[in-house]
Amino acid sequence: MITTTLFPGRYVQGRGALARLGKELARLGSRHLVICSPHPLEHLLPQVLPDVQQGGAVRVERFGGECTDQEIDRLSEAARDFQANTVTAFGGGKTLDAAKAVAVRAGVPVIVVPTIASTDAPCSSVCVIYSPDGVFERVDLLPRNPDIVLVDTEVIAAAPARFLVAGMGDALATWFEAESCRIGRGRNISGEAGSMTAHALARLCYETIRDWGLSARTACEAGVVTPALERVVEANTLLSGLGFESGGLGAAHSIHNGLTILPGARGLYHGEKVAFGVLASLFLADTFATLVDEVYDLCAVLGLPTSFADLGLDGVSGRDLRRVAEKACAPGESIHNEPGDISPDVVHAALVAADAEGRRRKVATAQGEAALRARRRDSRERA
Repeated sequence: MITTTLFPGRYVQGRGALARLGKELARLGSRHLVICSPHPLEHLLPQVLPDVQQGGAVRVERFGGECTDQEIDRLSEAARDFQANTVTAFGGGKTLDAAKAVAVRAGVPVIVVPTIASTDAPCSSVCVIYSPDGVFERVDLLPRNPDIVLVDTEVIAAAPARFLVAGMGDALATWFEAESCRIGRGRNISGEAGSMTAHALARLCYETIRDWGLSARTACEAGVVTPALERVVEANTLLSGLGFESGGLGAAHSIHNGLTILPGARGLYHGEKVAFGVLASLFLADTFATLVDEVYDLCAVLGLPTSFADLGLDGVSGRDLRRVAEKACAPGESIHNEPGDISPDVVHAALVAADAEGRRRKVATAQGEAALRARRRDSRERA
C-alpha cells in the first residue's frame, strides 16, 4: 500500500509574522499580484505594502466575495495582464482558494496570508468552487500546495472570535473523518491512503481543540495572543489542513455541502456547518456515548451549532432535510469514505437524531439551571 502526505512549502506563524512578507516575496519574484478581501484591503495591506513594493512591482485586486469560476477567470486575466510572477492572497478561505487557482493557471508561486483562522484552506491544494449565490458546486484538486503560508497571530486575535470558533468547528472534523477513512480504507485528497503521520496529526488536531479551545476563544475575545491561541491557530490552520488533505474527508464535509442548498443556513460560516456535520456523523455509526457527550459538550461550550435552530433552520421541513441528505450523498462526495452503508435515508435519520440530541441537551441544561435557581431562592427564604 502506498501512502501520500501533502504539505505546504513553508509554514510561518507567530506574533508579528506579517513583517516577514516582503522578504519572503522578494526571494520568489519581482512582480506581485496581491488579491485582498475587503477588510484587509483597507485595514491591513496599507501597513505592509511599502515593504512589498521595495521588492518589486505590485498590483492589488479586490476579491469579489465568492470563489466562483467567473471570479477566478477575472483574477487570472489580471495576473496575465500584469505578467505577475507571484500571487499573494489576504483574507479568508474563499479568497485564498481563488488565489491558489489563479497561481496554478499562471504557473507562479502562491503565498497565502490568512487574516482569520476560520478554515483549514490555507495549507491545502484544494479549491472549493461555489455558485455566485454561495451554493457548493465542486472541489478542484490543484497540482500543488501553497509555497508559503504566513499566519500573524496578532492579526488573528484582532478578528472577531466567531471566526476562530468556526475554524475550530472545521478542525473538529479532521480526526473523525480521517479515522473513518482509516477504518473504511477510504482515500485522501491525493486518491491514496493516508499516512501514519496524517492520522497522528489529525488526532493531535482534535485533542488541541478539546483541551485549549475555550482558552483560545477567551484570548481572542480579549484581542490578545496567548499560548492557547497559538496552539489553536496552528490546529485550525496547519494540523487541520494536513490532517484533512492527507488523512481524508468523510461525512462532516459532505453534510456541510448539503446544508449549503438551504438559504437559512447560508448565513453561517463553513466551520459552523461542518461542526454540525460532525455531530450528525456520530449517529452514522455506533459511537460510544462518552464520545458523543464529549463532542456535544465541546460544541456547546465553544458556541458551535448543536441543533437545527442554531443553524438558522428552526422548523425545517422533512422535504428540505431530504434534499440536504441527497446532496450530501451525491456521487463523488467524501461521505462515501465512511465505513458503513450510506444512503440519503441513513443521512436523513442522522440529521434528525443530531438535532434531537442537541435540543434534548438544551432542555436539560435549562431545567438544571432553573432547578439551581429554585434551590438558591429556597435557601434565601429559609435564611
